[in-house]
Amino acid sequence: MEWGYTLSGLVVGFIVGVTGVGGGSLMTPLLIMVFGISPATAVGTDLLYAALTKAGGAWVHGRQKTVNWRLVGHLALGSVPAAFVTILILNVISVDNALFSNLITSTLGIALILTAMALLFRQQLTRLGRAHFGFLVEWRDRHIVSATVITGFVLGVLVTISSVGAGALGMVVLFMLYPRLPAVTLVGSDIAHAVPLTLVAGLGHAYMGTVDYSLLASLLVGSLPGIYLGSHVSKRIPDRLLRPVLSTVLIVIGIKLI
Repeated sequence: MEWGYTLSGLVVGFIVGVTGVGGGSLMTPLLIMVFGISPATAVGTDLLYAALTKAGGAWVHGRQKTVNWRLVGHLALGSVPAAFVTILILNVISVDNALFSNLITSTLGIALILTAMALLFRQQLTRLGRAHFGFLVEWRDRHIVSATVITGFVLGVLVTISSVGAGALGMVVLFMLYPRLPAVTLVGSDIAHAVPLTLVAGLGHAYMGTVDYSLLASLLVGSLPGIYLGSHVSKRIPDRLLRPVLSTVLIVIGIKLI
């Protein structure tokens, strides 16, 4: 079964390398629906898995100076406390409670559908963010810091419960809030922000006993070369084909989980 986990890590890592999306969106439901891992353990393990894999990406973006650390700080100001509080609440609910599993699977399903919508309509939403609507643009610019902190808070809750949301959903919101920043800077900032968020949430799950470390190691063995291979062939696969296929898969999985 360890080789099954490793193969899954390889496939998901490859998809992440090609599309930039799919880590938690595919790995968590795969662990739950295919391997029968409990929802709490799937989420907890995937969070630490994400923290470790995205740390490398954040380091690369940092060296290339494609991270806006001020933006990362504002996001983390909302997301890290949100993750901590969410962990405390989940700990009170108790991981053995059936309500806890239902909460995770329902939240995961909703997050997957929202992620699919974000993937499908990313270009339209980006254009909307760059459009000029007079007072709306002025309001956004005036309240940009508070809007970013609130975005971080929402992502912190969503990611801690489902391990999904920091990627596609976070990117769409950032494109709308910061249309003047280069896309590569938004991507780098989003990856850098995901590291402390998933690390805090993952350590919280580890404290609750919902992290399988042998499973984590098996996933990493497959995913790291998968991400490397995927990133090298990403330019050869048309984006207009990948996004609809990935979005459809996420919608089907999301509806099934709900």
